[in-house]
Amino acid sequence: MNRAAEETWRARIRGCLLGGAIGDALGAPVEFDSGRSIVAAHPDRLRTFVSGSAGWPPGTITDDTQMTLFTIEGLIRAGVRTDRGIGFTVAVVHHAYDRWLDTQTLPGPSGERDGWLQGEQWLYARRAPGNTCLSALTTARKGEPKIEQFGAPAENDSKGCGGVMRVAPFGLLPSTWFERDWVFDAAADAAGYTHGHPTGKLASGALAVIVREICEGADLNTALDAAAAVLTQRPRHEETSAALAAARKLAATAPGHGPVTVEQLGGGWVAEEALAIGVYAALAYPEPEQFLDALALSVTHTGDSDSTGAICGNILGALHGETALPPELVFAIEGRPVILELADDFALEFTKPSRLHGDYNPDRRWRTRYPGW
Repeated sequence: MNRAAEETWRARIRGCLLGGAIGDALGAPVEFDSGRSIVAAHPDRLRTFVSGSAGWPPGTITDDTQMTLFTIEGLIRAGVRTDRGIGFTVAVVHHAYDRWLDTQTLPGPSGERDGWLQGEQWLYARRAPGNTCLSALTTARKGEPKIEQFGAPAENDSKGCGGVMRVAPFGLLPSTWFERDWVFDAAADAAGYTHGHPTGKLASGALAVIVREICEGADLNTALDAAAAVLTQRPRHEETSAALAAARKLAATAPGHGPVTVEQLGGGWVAEEALAIGVYAALAYPEPEQFLDALALSVTHTGDSDSTGAICGNILGALHGETALPPELVFAIEGRPVILELADDFALEFTKPSRLHGDYNPDRRWRTRYPGW
């Protein structure tokens, strides 16, 4: 990766993570409102952070972004694991979700966990976490955490959107290290730690491939073609494939219409619908200067507005990079320093030149910051 390509990739990483957080925070206050009531309160669609019924301050993120941050922290740790000669395994991300579970069950850092992210007090806030995630992760927890106990799929049949809303970071991994099919399957496995239905997993793999192809320089339609091609090779892909096809068709025939149009794709409570709504909004307003238009469309509907906003923000943030993000929302998003710190650490971990020669060994400070499991 040359210097120019690396800088573009870094901007895409930052854009993807920040864009997802902004979409999440934009949609969270209206998650349980009808599309009609949202439009009544915001005739030009919801385009700025507001307070919701839960009383959270404007710009507050939810469990969508919390879990996305632990996803990317887990991927960094998996990289460090490889640096140390132990081997890359997606189960490290499962262990990261176990640390996220601490933030939902404890009042603050216990001092018994390693790494730095779990020490961030502001993450210890319950922001409407999905019951499926909480239940599956609690079931997977067996005493003192060890890497061997992680990596098993959830024993449920849920296809809720709690898997797809957190896996975009898999698409940010550099293609020099990870092939397209691996990215799809790894993201699907990560979603499967909490959501056992094939559609919940396949929609997650599809999102990761969309982000990956965009990071490789593809436009959105080409990235969607690539995701569709991988999907058709997987058993029981039909629901996810049909949802993406419907989003593309709707964007071609009714781009930028209001909540009634969006709701033809569903409410976003399940994985394939959340992905379809995020994709539709991104296709309806694909240009950098239309970023806020797309986010506003993605959250203005009767349904899971924070998850659909997060997915749309992940996609367009990766497509356009951080400079296309609405500055007034970037400035106000909760946790911005930590989000950017993780983005830059992720880029650092996967661009160390000596790794290409197999002789890299991270120093003690980095291994303390990101232990290998």
